[in-house]
Amino acid sequence: MINWSFSDWCRKRFKPYLLLVARFLGRLGLSPNMVSIIGLIAYGASGLVLGIGHPAAAGWMLAIFGPLDAVDGLLAREQGLASPFGAFLDSTVDRYAEFFLFLGLMAYLMIHRQGGLLEAALVLSAMTGSLLVSYTRARAEALGFSCKVGVLTRFERIFILAVGLIFGWIYPVLVILAVFTHITALQRIFHVYRQSSD
Repeated sequence: MINWSFSDWCRKRFKPYLLLVARFLGRLGLSPNMVSIIGLIAYGASGLVLGIGHPAAAGWMLAIFGPLDAVDGLLAREQGLASPFGAFLDSTVDRYAEFFLFLGLMAYLMIHRQGGLLEAALVLSAMTGSLLVSYTRARAEALGFSCKVGVLTRFERIFILAVGLIFGWIYPVLVILAVFTHITALQRIFHVYRQSSD
């Protein structure tokens, strides 16, 4: 299995622009950890906007603030402040950010779309799959394995969700997330199994 993802390509392609943003935030006096927290607040605000019934606005907020995911790490390396705690905080904040998004999505579907058991099950499946994708990588890397493979890394999930919200493709996107997050987790399990068997 190729250890590559669409997010890797995007990070390399847009790194010069993200670096400009990181340096600008650094000149404002923001630390990498502060950028991580600002990103969490932005994701929480996106979830809130979605929950009160404005999916397109929430999608645009994700599109604008989503890149902060990569900026905090770039800023840490630029300032020589990369640390184990910073990496830990970033990963933890990312999980809360996704929780806020799925909570907002659940509220939107239940309140504004009169959703039922199926919608709730899809959101729960998507959220659980997303957490499992992140957990499998964290656990694998703690054991010394590489584990960045899979069709829906965090970048792809946020990108697909933002596009779906902006264009109103909420149900198709929800089904994609509910199914392919678990496929991604299985891909990572198999990838680690192959490494452990070598």
